[in-house]
Amino acid sequence: MTNITFDDNLITGNDTIDTQHEELINRIQQFVAACESGDGKVKAIKMLDYLDEYTNFHFQAEEELQKKVSYPELAKHQEKHDEFKKSIQELYDFLNENEGPNEQFIEQVKINVVDWLFKHIKTFDRSVAEYIHLNNNAERL
Repeated sequence: MTNITFDDNLITGNDTIDTQHEELINRIQQFVAACESGDGKVKAIKMLDYLDEYTNFHFQAEEELQKKVSYPELAKHQEKHDEFKKSIQELYDFLNENEGPNEQFIEQVKINVVDWLFKHIKTFDRSVAEYIHLNNNAERL
């Protein structure tokens, strides 16, 4: 089984975003576990629906936060979110065209969901949290 866990390397320093990331990673772990155990197409689609719904909620919350603080890289961040949403759609397409999750599908999930999300959190999301922290503590500079 693939080890997908929220750990200290993924902490951005923003409590709201970190809590949502932890939930999102837990959902991804459940999704991958269902795929790896061969639970079938219907369960994989339901788990993907669950992941897709939470991802949209999370991205919307992140983007609203960025608008609120006038984050200068918002457009670039939104492009990255759109990239992820496209990957989710490709997973739906794969499931619709095949009997269910197979090794190729699981590999796609690991690259386009797990690896992408971890990298995104460590770079893009962390920079947002740092920007917010610096703006909230400008007097300390």
